[in-house]
Amino acid sequence: MYASLIRPERYGEPIDAFRTEVVDVPPVLPGQVLIKVMAAGINYNNVWAALGSPLDIIAARRKQGAAEDFHIGGSDLSGIVWAVGQGARNVRLGDEVVVQANRWDESAEDIRLGGDPAASTTQRVWGYEENYGSFAQFAVVDDYMCHPKPARLSWAQAACYMATAATAYRQLFGWQPHTVRPGDPVLVWGGAGGLGCIAIQLVRHAGGIPVAVASSEERGEFCKLLGAKGWINRQEFDHWGRLPDTTDEEAMRKWLSGARAFGRRFWEVLGDRRAPRIVLEHAGADTIPTSMYLCDNAGMVVICGGTTGYNGDVDLRFLWMRQKRLQGSHGANRRECREVSRLIEQGAIDPCLSRTFTFEEIGLAHQLLADNRHPPGNMAVLVNVTM
Repeated sequence: MYASLIRPERYGEPIDAFRTEVVDVPPVLPGQVLIKVMAAGINYNNVWAALGSPLDIIAARRKQGAAEDFHIGGSDLSGIVWAVGQGARNVRLGDEVVVQANRWDESAEDIRLGGDPAASTTQRVWGYEENYGSFAQFAVVDDYMCHPKPARLSWAQAACYMATAATAYRQLFGWQPHTVRPGDPVLVWGGAGGLGCIAIQLVRHAGGIPVAVASSEERGEFCKLLGAKGWINRQEFDHWGRLPDTTDEEAMRKWLSGARAFGRRFWEVLGDRRAPRIVLEHAGADTIPTSMYLCDNAGMVVICGGTTGYNGDVDLRFLWMRQKRLQGSHGANRRECREVSRLIEQGAIDPCLSRTFTFEEIGLAHQLLADNRHPPGNMAVLVNVTM
């Protein structure tokens, strides 16, 4: 099969890291399904794969015994069931499906004891931590990863949403009692991005009031079109980054001044002097201090990534004295994937496909993402289909 590969000797800028090569189709094991990939989604995880940083995923897999010295990325796809392994359930030849990015060992002890599979110690991100993702003509996945393709969507539209939509859905509805309620103010970082554009719609669908953070007028207006009450331009503030030492009074005074100004701007957009009950995070180092400060008493900051760095500083006084919650969230379980996909099937949520690329443009798509020059919304690449 043809596949878009990353090799260690090409680590660096994504546009140079991806190259089309011919490799063997992986075997279909019991409980697995072979998918003919029609289109694939573009996610930030394979920017990291192309860079070889912050984790060299090829070296990490080889250390665990993998033989392949290459990486086939892609954690989203739409396609056709081409072969079904022994014991695979709920899929038939010819089914049109979308695939979730989370993979786990269904025989794992923590799952057998009733644990959430998405929190299992065996969970891995397919197409990033695991090889043989969707940037190829064929992909092999476990049967439970398959979900019916929304009939109203094109192949490209269906390929672009699952990873971001399921992640946002779990962040907003998976952490009781901090689920979005009617009237809840919710702050959405990166509102015009793949995760944020879905989150805005989910908050609005649940009756909440989403306020987006964006970096330009174009992106801010895009957020409003999706249902955001308004948006905050992060370029108007300069207090981003790691929290100063709390004993440095001058530095803390300067940081608090910036965080309070951001909070006042939130009030202006909301039209009410209320703090966000939920803050949807993924930026990490640059924004976590502000998120924890701004979050309402007994509210929650829920984070699914660290695109600006992994060192998230928190003034613990805001955390314990105001009884806030800092919650990690990673991917989604099968039920959450199915529920958000049904919302998209019903037309309640738009997948927000903004641009579709050819197979040879996979590197370009990731380069635009790395440079923050990508259009608002989600992106897809065509694989075995031309339109």
